[in-house]
Amino acid sequence: MRDHARRAVTWVALLALVGSGCGRPAPEIVPDGDPKQGAILLSAHGCGSCHTIPGVSGANGTIGPPLSHYARRVYIAGKLPNQLENLMRWIRNPQSIEPGTAMPNLPVNEAEARVMAAYLYTLQ
Repeated sequence: MRDHARRAVTWVALLALVGSGCGRPAPEIVPDGDPKQGAILLSAHGCGSCHTIPGVSGANGTIGPPLSHYARRVYIAGKLPNQLENLMRWIRNPQSIEPGTAMPNLPVNEAEARVMAAYLYTLQ
């Protein structure tokens, strides 16, 4: 392969990598997840008292990280890959993942965690 052709192939590969989001996860599809119900539950469980959550009424807390663009995040709590099962576990029992974290364990069942995750994965 000639040198200029090799450079062209390298640039095309580089542009494809940049265009793919540089390793960002693809948004999760949440079976049986109703994002509208998720927003309601995020509000009902008081998540907005600690987090800023776009689209959730009164969710302007500054104790925890803002959850804007949540679907673009690679990790949960800096430890777990941002995948549905991990997020549901984090929502229900963060202390089991990061003992001593400021986020409390919530009285949330699996179905509720699923719809809350469905909402968070809409935040592009």
